[in-house]
Amino acid sequence: MALGRGLGDILSEVEEAYAKDLSSIDSSELEAQGARVAEIDVSSISPNPFQPRKHFDEKALQELSDSIREHGLLQPIVVIEKGDDYMLIAGERRLRAHKLANLSSVKAIIADVDIDEIRLRELALIENIQRENLNPIELANSYAELIEVHGIRHEDLSDIVHKSRSQITNTMRLLTLSEYAKDQLAEGNISQGHAKVLVGLDAPKQKVIIDSIVGQKLSVREAENIVKNYKNDNSSQSKKVPKISLLDEYKEALNAVLPFKHKVKSKSVEISFTSAEEIENFLSILKKA
Repeated sequence: MALGRGLGDILSEVEEAYAKDLSSIDSSELEAQGARVAEIDVSSISPNPFQPRKHFDEKALQELSDSIREHGLLQPIVVIEKGDDYMLIAGERRLRAHKLANLSSVKAIIADVDIDEIRLRELALIENIQRENLNPIELANSYAELIEVHGIRHEDLSDIVHKSRSQITNTMRLLTLSEYAKDQLAEGNISQGHAKVLVGLDAPKQKVIIDSIVGQKLSVREAENIVKNYKNDNSSQSKKVPKISLLDEYKEALNAVLPFKHKVKSKSVEISFTSAEEIENFLSILKKA
């Protein structure tokens, strides 16, 4: 790598490093490109401060650590020089696995490249997306940051990460979920398929359904049916119009002028007489009207 190279060139070199194992790396070729492979102290490497990945599978990390301890590192990490030390560009899991194995040094490709904070942040986001190391919420946040903060257009991002625009948009919709739902998704307690059917529900309902999914080990289809039934119930209730009697507002006036037993119905008044005298009184009232 050389000073001043663009983000696309750096990503391409990182991808190439991922594709090779240490035995197939040509040191002279790397040096010609302004990079070299070296064994460096783990303690001298600082993480990329803009690393979007927050959750790491502890079991998978331990398995990687055990493998490195037994067989050695097959793929190098990628770093850049920062003063007398280094900053990690690619290989967060491998570096963590080395620390877990209490190994003091790690093989690294040291890239000679001048990169500012903005490019470093973009590189961390895109490199993680391309390596598919992010959980759905981290992925959604990465997409959102690249589009909203770095001004990358949807179509350009689609080309960079090899995902359709609809996939990117649907993933970003997960950010509208409640904090509880996002935490459960990030921790792997529910799948992205489960999460998608919750979008649009209020936070309390999301929690009820998530707890049901986890407690009853519901499939995505079963969760969809629960949400569908809930939405249908709400729709039916919203369409119900309270029945208002046509004569309700005249009840008091009718009670005042009808000194007889009567019932006010929606569109009629039912009068009951107990004697001939009440009938005569009623007829006299009609005549006066």
